[in-house]
Amino acid sequence: MSDLQARFDASVAESKTLAKRPDNAVLLKLYALYKQASDGDVEGKRPGFTDMVGRAKYDAWAVIKGTSSEEAMNQYIALIESLKAG
Repeated sequence: MSDLQARFDASVAESKTLAKRPDNAVLLKLYALYKQASDGDVEGKRPGFTDMVGRAKYDAWAVIKGTSSEEAMNQYIALIESLKAG
C-alpha cells in the first residue's frame, strides 16, 4: 500500500471522529472527494428531483470530474486536517 493510500485511509477513519460535525457543504465535498479517490469519475444518470440528497451528492461529485485519484486523496487529507485544526 502506498504512503498516500495509507494517509487517505487514516483520514477517512479520522473523519468519523471529528470533534464537530461539518456543515452540509463540507460533507458533500468530503463525499465527492472520497468517491473520486475511490471510484473515479461519476457515472450514470443524475437522480431525479424527488431524490434531493442523491442529486446533491451526484452534483458534488460531478463538479470534480476529471480530478485524478491521487489529487482527490490529497484534497481529502488536507480538508480533514483543516477540520481537525479548527
